[in-house]
Amino acid sequence: MRQIALIYGSDTGMTEEITNSIIDIWNLCDITVIEVCEVKKEDFEKFDILIFGLSTWYDGDLQSDWEDYFDEFKKIDFTGKTVALYGLGDQYGYGEYFIDGVGMLAEVILRNNGQITGFWSTKGYDFKESKALYNKDYFYGLAIDEDNQPELSQQRIIDWLSILEVDFSLKLTKQKI
Repeated sequence: MRQIALIYGSDTGMTEEITNSIIDIWNLCDITVIEVCEVKKEDFEKFDILIFGLSTWYDGDLQSDWEDYFDEFKKIDFTGKTVALYGLGDQYGYGEYFIDGVGMLAEVILRNNGQITGFWSTKGYDFKESKALYNKDYFYGLAIDEDNQPELSQQRIIDWLSILEVDFSLKLTKQKI
């Protein structure tokens, strides 16, 4: 099985909870989870498949650990890397910045020759603007709104992981929920 790195940042613990849900649902033995505050440039080089998780803060700011690492992140060569993204945001309180962090990371990944997968439909969300838009119908990755739609998060994660399973050409062991 191909090795996967899941790199995330969490200030309040909510992104960490979503990360744990991803791991529990997917039940992968070959996934390496790294908090972005502990990541090194070499960690990106070890894996061909990367998953990045973060929240967007205030008026479109990156989660603090991603913000601290962002200058180094911009220097990473993503050639030959397949990347999936998930982001947390508040579509009503910060509707003009909904999951902007996903878009900020996606811009760097694409500029540095990476391939993004795991696009997620914008249907079911009510926001004004987002840097995370791939086009008007899709985000660059999974959008989670634990503030306003927590009851939808679990199913959204399951559906997104099904997309990734196909996109990554993996046979994964899923835990029954």
